[in-house]
Amino acid sequence: MFTTIIDISWPISPDMTAYKDRSVVTFTATKTYEKDHVREATIVLGTHSGTHIDAPAHFLEFGQSLDKIDLSKLVGHCKVLDLTHIHEKITAQDLDMFDITDNNRILLKTKNSLLDAQARFDTGFVYLEKSGAEYLAAKNIISVGIDYLGIERNQPDHATHSILLEKNIAIIEGLRLGHVEPREYILCCLPLALQGLEAAPARAILLA
Repeated sequence: MFTTIIDISWPISPDMTAYKDRSVVTFTATKTYEKDHVREATIVLGTHSGTHIDAPAHFLEFGQSLDKIDLSKLVGHCKVLDLTHIHEKITAQDLDMFDITDNNRILLKTKNSLLDAQARFDTGFVYLEKSGAEYLAAKNIISVGIDYLGIERNQPDHATHSILLEKNIAIIEGLRLGHVEPREYILCCLPLALQGLEAAPARAILLA
């Protein structure tokens, strides 16, 4: 029986942190209580805004779109790994100290989670380096999440994304893990049911 629900989603607003400060989030009121006695709004939201899932189609020419992802990769037992001591990049050596096995769902908790959810984009965020991606792919994990809006940075060949997506490992970006103790949980991270696209925002929670 689970007694605690922990929200690990990035709060979405027009003022939220945007990847490389490319903000695409807008809220527009279409009805107001003062005028219409009801409230309605429309939103503009990028597919990579806040907490979101990257599908293989994001970087692979013939990769599957988001609606083809097996949702079981995003729901079930997961491990939150404490990597808050890392200052730049997560390598294979950093991951080798943990017990990572087949079909694990892995969430990488870093110092990124200390950044404010509305701060300017931090170009020096901690990321998963190529060797770390290769290590996780060799371990046959089924999904990996990180606590910033990208899982890699300044990699011209997008090696980290390509290595993971070629193995059909679901990538969750934009988690908030600062308040989460490193341990095992049940993850539930469901993307919007958008059809034919390369990514979608998601609401992510942990059950403890």
